[in-house]
Amino acid sequence: MKFGIIVFPGANCDRDVAYVTRDILQQPTRMVWHEDSDLDDIDVVVVPGGFSYGDYLRCGAIARFSPAMQATVEHANQGKPVLGICNGFQILTEMGLLPGALMRNRDMRFICDRVPLRVERTDLVWTQGYDPHQVITLPIAHGEGCYYADDATLADLEAHDQIVFRYCGPDGLVDPSQNPNGSLHNIAGICNRQGNVLGLMPHPERAADALVGGTDGLPMFQGLLKTLAAA
Repeated sequence: MKFGIIVFPGANCDRDVAYVTRDILQQPTRMVWHEDSDLDDIDVVVVPGGFSYGDYLRCGAIARFSPAMQATVEHANQGKPVLGICNGFQILTEMGLLPGALMRNRDMRFICDRVPLRVERTDLVWTQGYDPHQVITLPIAHGEGCYYADDATLADLEAHDQIVFRYCGPDGLVDPSQNPNGSLHNIAGICNRQGNVLGLMPHPERAADALVGGTDGLPMFQGLLKTLAAA
């Protein structure tokens, strides 16, 4: 399986993802410059975190027009896996690959922390390595991580089980007091209707090696490998 990691000016998490896919999982990995529109050799596209184009205008607003992201839309429309992490999640919402938007955090400040999440779905290629309602801990590092959508969109996400991760307490309890950024419905990550496109604000690639304090993010990548290898 070959991973393609989109590299933007201002990106700072692309190498973190490559460390997981190339070094830990031993999978072929290509760093895809934002001006490259050829993804024909790529099985999985990862849109990493960082500050693409310096977050000018708003997070992801310029990155959405890059040739690499236009090719990512085609990749997703073919049913192939796409993962957007942090800024990558913001870009996917800007492009309409995922609904809603990411806004300034509730307290209007940047948050860098480790937070518990509850896994809401385990039937996706991304989450089959987890148990239903398992509580995992992943790092967050964002200033615009407050997920927002109108009431109709939120109802649609709930009705079609598109909410994949929610912020919660260590015991799995989901309530506003366990919400670090004000995201509606405590949303930390969502998928598209088909389930092949996933976006989340927390960083699974930063929790994939015990040397950096945890491996709760690794099953996300391992489950994907298992599914695609069996296909």
